Amino acid sequence: MISCSAVNPRSKVHAQSNLPSRVVAPLPSIFKFLFLAFLTIGTASAQVVPAPTTPQVGSSNPATAEPLVPRPATKPCVVPLLTNAAFENFNGAPLTYTPPAACPGPWAKVVLTADFTVTAGRQFDRSAWFYLGDTNIFYGTTAEPRAALSPSWHIERDVTDLTALFKTPQTGLASIGNIVNSTFTGIIFASSALEFYPANFHTPAPITPDIVVPVSAGNGPVTLNTTADQATATLNLPRNVEKVYLDVISQSQIGDEFWYLCVPSAVAGELETCGNTAFRETEISIDGKPAGVAPVFPWIFTGGIDPFLWEPITGVQTLDFKPYRVDLTPFAGLLGDGAQHTVAVSVFNANGFFLSTGNIFVYTDHGSKEVSGGVLSNTLTAAPNPEVVQNLSTDSSGTTTGTVNVGSNRTFSITGYVNTSHGRVETTVAQRVNFVSAQTFNVNPVTQPEIQNLVQTSTVDSETTTRDSFLIEKTTRHISFPSPSTTP
Repeated sequence: MISCSAVNPRSKVHAQSNLPSRVVAPLPSIFKFLFLAFLTIGTASAQVVPAPTTPQVGSSNPATAEPLVPRPATKPCVVPLLTNAAFENFNGAPLTYTPPAACPGPWAKVVLTADFTVTAGRQFDRSAWFYLGDTNIFYGTTAEPRAALSPSWHIERDVTDLTALFKTPQTGLASIGNIVNSTFTGIIFASSALEFYPANFHTPAPITPDIVVPVSAGNGPVTLNTTADQATATLNLPRNVEKVYLDVISQSQIGDEFWYLCVPSAVAGELETCGNTAFRETEISIDGKPAGVAPVFPWIFTGGIDPFLWEPITGVQTLDFKPYRVDLTPFAGLLGDGAQHTVAVSVFNANGFFLSTGNIFVYTDHGSKEVSGGVLSNTLTAAPNPEVVQNLSTDSSGTTTGTVNVGSNRTFSITGYVNTSHGRVETTVAQRVNFVSAQTFNVNPVTQPEIQNLVQTSTVDSETTTRDSFLIEKTTRHISFPSPSTTP
């Protein structure tokens, strides 16, 4: 559940650039003064100041509740990707990767680490993403500085499922689109590395995907301005596909940054907020037919609504987005039939705009070069049908008060099978996807303050049933943002 109360959050300013920039709420007036250029901190001398991996009492660095990635007991080989790279424009920094000769694999775990510092001054929060080849390995946003505050932060991510990518040399790009001038003076610095933990008897290597297919626009995410826009990946997979998953991220930007505060377009003007309602959902299709659903999380960036709230303690996942995993295994037989297929990602109600990226993970049958299979049933509809209920009134002074509620409930089941080297395997993915948003308004176009209160819940309950010969395995998962997922 997300619950917040906003006082006139609808006024926004645009950061100017040659690429799409995020929109954030204006900084309080205390920040609205000119800083001396770079405050005597030059690009050449500034660098990353590593932050402690756990929050420190009295520190001015942002604090998160994000747990660290558990490590095996083996000693890792560390491969640097970036060292004190400066981000002061939209050009990005090249990444060059070579597999560690001293740790050739197999690997018990692979961990991505990154450390960031933004110099003291004035700067918006910025979107950050790292790609090797066209494959996303990190996506998040940055902290905001102040005149006498230069925050540093640390992120880490388990990227073991990308093992197939790390077996060969790769080039890529680290992007933190930033503007540095006489007004916006904060330069962002980043260092990053991959840690490879050798497998042994006590910590064996896990089974990892054999193929990774990115859903991206080269070295970056795809822009989705409307419901009809799609990020796509063309698949030409081998004939022995056994399991398939999609990890997807949909990040709200510009007019959609505060999508959870939006209302139906017909009343957006009088309520002085964004349109297309307060409901968004990521849709996944295969060859134009519905294949899965992913919730859109209400990430609040460090400049969102009131920076005083999010600078010291960031919102959930703000600095390091976690992808949502969609189980596409019921479609394994279809995707491995030797024909070309298209996996597409879209955002329902996208309203200028979302950025979306993803990775498709493919597991193959190592005991057979060719399997057969197909989809047995699919009750997922092509689009949700959210219900909107509004009760608004405007008095003689022009003040509009009342409520706007929107809800969506989806229940579906998808079943498919593959005839593998170890027998017929049938997989059923059943889900209940629920979303409720309740907003209360007190808005006058002339007087202040303008009040907008919101309570929102977004949950997904999943049950995956796998029938392998006489064995039946059931896995359940409950996700409620911002509460963590659970798997009994």
